[in-house]
Amino acid sequence: MQPIDPETSAPDHAASSDEGDPGAGPDVPAVQITYYTDPLCPWSWALEPHWRRLRCESDARLACRYVMGGMIADWRSYHDPLNSVHNPAQMALQCYQVRQLTGVPIDERLWREDPPDSSYPACLAVKAAERQGADAGDAYLRSLREAAMLEARNVARGDVLLSLAEVLAGSPPPGVAFDVDRFREDLLGPEVPEAFQDDLRDVRYRNIDRFPTLVLRAGDRPGIALVGYRPYEVLHEALARLIPDLRPLRGATGPGAYIPS
Repeated sequence: MQPIDPETSAPDHAASSDEGDPGAGPDVPAVQITYYTDPLCPWSWALEPHWRRLRCESDARLACRYVMGGMIADWRSYHDPLNSVHNPAQMALQCYQVRQLTGVPIDERLWREDPPDSSYPACLAVKAAERQGADAGDAYLRSLREAAMLEARNVARGDVLLSLAEVLAGSPPPGVAFDVDRFREDLLGPEVPEAFQDDLRDVRYRNIDRFPTLVLRAGDRPGIALVGYRPYEVLHEALARLIPDLRPLRGATGPGAYIPS
């Protein structure tokens, strides 16, 4: 865990200190979390069960915001020296390694049989879904991850993006209303590329060079940055530093378990 300076590293859209104050009221989130990720990042997929468990246990006290990282602009420019990934075949190997190391299911055939040319279309689709609300964006991002990581579907294809939207509109999670026609219009409109460019600028300004990265903040106190995949216990410890009375919910899913939609 890395402490960060709130004066130099606070996200542009971070809440004021009153919103981050645990004593400000029962309906005010105690912690703001900015999650830098990408729909095609296998380590973000591995984090998914731990991330969802954390939110399940303390969702009423968290305000979460996704920033799409644009991990793969194209394969000519993509280089990941940390994981030795420079082409789709190496990404397939990384997915295999992620599955072996974390136990999360991944079908790496995507990167051998029909590799996405870029993660930008999927990132744009998340920003389009978010225009219908944060919960809609979260649900659509989950659908993208499952399609790529479990079903080996090429989420850089427009027909796949629309198909996922149709499925989500037909069977949305509780409390989520999703309009596929609005999604289609937003995806082709000018606001979505602008929102994605804002995310890319945020990533560059904060020097985020690994996904996933979580930045946790409580008011104007120094925040905590979690860089790369982390097991549940590390996420919980970081959150407990900011919410000292944090307790797991009874019957919460174990740290190594896969949590489906």
